[in-house]
Amino acid sequence: MAVVAAAISCMRTEMPYHDAVLFSKTGTDSIPYRIPAVAMLSDGRLLALADYRHCKLDIGYGRVDIHGRIADEDGWGEPFVLIEGTGVSRAADCGFGDAAMVVDKESGEVLVITVCGETVYGHPSTTRQNPNRVALLRSTDNCRTWDSWKDITEDVYGLFDASVHGPVQSCFVTSGKIFQSRSIKVGSHYRIYAALCARPEGNRVIYSDDFGRTWKALGGCDALAARAGDEAKCEELEDGSVVISSRITGGRIFNVFTYSDVTDGAGEWAEPSFSGPGNDGCTAVSNACNGEILFVPAKRNDRERVILALQSVPLGPERRDVGIYFKEVNGISDPAALASDWSGPFRVTGKPSAYSTMILLDNGSVAFYYEESSDPWPDGYDMVFRILDLKEITDGKYKAMNRWKWNR
Repeated sequence: MAVVAAAISCMRTEMPYHDAVLFSKTGTDSIPYRIPAVAMLSDGRLLALADYRHCKLDIGYGRVDIHGRIADEDGWGEPFVLIEGTGVSRAADCGFGDAAMVVDKESGEVLVITVCGETVYGHPSTTRQNPNRVALLRSTDNCRTWDSWKDITEDVYGLFDASVHGPVQSCFVTSGKIFQSRSIKVGSHYRIYAALCARPEGNRVIYSDDFGRTWKALGGCDALAARAGDEAKCEELEDGSVVISSRITGGRIFNVFTYSDVTDGAGEWAEPSFSGPGNDGCTAVSNACNGEILFVPAKRNDRERVILALQSVPLGPERRDVGIYFKEVNGISDPAALASDWSGPFRVTGKPSAYSTMILLDNGSVAFYYEESSDPWPDGYDMVFRILDLKEITDGKYKAMNRWKWNR
């Protein structure tokens, strides 16, 4: 099946993707944009999403819509509304924001998960009985049409009701990228992983073997990935073990989940490890921020093939100078080894900047989508898209390999 997936990838049309400001806050009284998510569709087009915050605050404080743009051979199309909040107080559809996205590598289905409603993550009034709600949107025709949104709040929260740690009181799927396994296929689709930002007790990971139609807790309802973690993303080691990279002040938290039984998702998390200035890790000076982890196939200058991890964070101080660290991860299974001795960073921007996400394109380039502003204390950002070359990111130490070779 890996060879079939590779062949499909090879037949995709390679688009002339262009650097662009996709969404922009045009004035002091205009509605701000935030929260990047990007994915490559099965026909080679790109889909980029962002919050459109009528309430001018995070999702949960009022009306938020999600806007999108699609890139094809003619460039970036006009903005469109993926889903619109009603602004009705306490309604489940008051707002939709913090989109996380994945495209199935076989069927081409597109899955978007968002926070919805009017409850604020971590606020005392947000409880198991009054939770952050979770919405799911699906397209089966390359985003030409979308199914009606589905409320999956109970499908997610219910996974942890019997936990020894008590029920989850507040959670959401971290915005940006939902990760799909390169190797594990137990059900109808390759397994997907969504990292939860949750209270109490920090990060959990949920997974689906039918592309979001049903969900399970990775490792069971008691498994905790990173108690001190916040917004987090998943990746996968060569043996199918799951990596989590989580937001924390000063850098990242890394941990690794090792399977004991892949079929039923059994296994355990190791001890999480901090990555920051003390271990030459992914340092984010005086800030905590959502970023992206991405593993890519690469060649060193000595022509040795390696798996290279990329991690984006605002380099700081505070939320500015978004950049990318890099590190070879072949043979690594220990969180402490994963957390230490990163190279770089490559500075993407020298401006105030915050959330970022990235995906690997078929030709080995990195599509990087992030928040940037000229205002040191913005309430919204320009949503900037750039194509980055691995040689540029790594100062010439590595060159890209075609994405389709990843599964060979």
